Amino acid sequence: MTSFPHAAHDPIADNSIVTVESLSKFFGSRCAVDRISFAVQQGECLGFLGPNGAGKTTSINMLLGLVEKSSGRIRIMGLEIPGRQREANRLIGVVPQTDSLDPDLTVEENLLTYASYFAIPARTAKTKTAELLDFFALANRRREIIEHLSGGQRRRLLLARALINDPQLLILDEPTVGLDPQARHLIWERLAILRERGTTMLLTSHYLDEVERLSGRVLIMDHGRVVAQGVPRQLIKELVGTDVFEIEGTAAELDALEKTFTQCNAATERLSDKLYAYTQEDCSRIEALLKNSRGWLRRPANLEDLFIQLTGRSLRES
Repeated sequence: MTSFPHAAHDPIADNSIVTVESLSKFFGSRCAVDRISFAVQQGECLGFLGPNGAGKTTSINMLLGLVEKSSGRIRIMGLEIPGRQREANRLIGVVPQTDSLDPDLTVEENLLTYASYFAIPARTAKTKTAELLDFFALANRRREIIEHLSGGQRRRLLLARALINDPQLLILDEPTVGLDPQARHLIWERLAILRERGTTMLLTSHYLDEVERLSGRVLIMDHGRVVAQGVPRQLIKELVGTDVFEIEGTAAELDALEKTFTQCNAATERLSDKLYAYTQEDCSRIEALLKNSRGWLRRPANLEDLFIQLTGRSLRES
């Protein structure tokens, strides 16, 4: 597999909503997070990516005070963590990956009960609840109990609940996991509206098309370290290329094509009976050589290509 250089880290801004500097976490002798630094700017959506075991969840849990850091510095809205964790958590909304709604309460009661945890006055909570149920297309379900809701409706209710306290930071952990395309698109639409309204978001997702759609910047972790961060399209162009050729063929055919691709500034990768070529310039002349290939396609490079190049194709266990 061809080696690609890593992008330089973005500078940390003083006016960021989240600032993390040289953050580390050890579990015994195992280093789960290794001196990572990043910032989340006000009003942006940062895609927080990595394979299983990369350190994403541990990093987010340190932000929320659920895991104690080993070293480094965390500031959220200027508040030092963990010293002022309680204050910070009142300014954060979290959409967990697992469903944590109260099954004994109605849709409306779930929001009103959660509002009480933030000491939101009853009248304000009722107004805010009505607004959120309308925004997430749940107004006609306000009196339904949770077990009567579909998966998509539950995810939308979790999003509504996370916004009940008007958070300055919204942390989204796999917000559309397990949903059908229609439900995913509805949630994407609502998240895009929130982003346009200036909501700051930290998004983790294994749906890379989702991250590419919603995030202005991405951060990719692997083995506890930040391996790249920046604007998705810029990172893709710099570290992968502009186009990807996927070609099937015999070993001899792929050997010959691999040599040809090196003539047009292309990095290549072999996988079984398939050749991937990542081009940095126009390689249209190569298409004439592919007429006799078993099968091939040419497509624009995307965030999944970047993720694979930086973290590998091997399956990871949590």
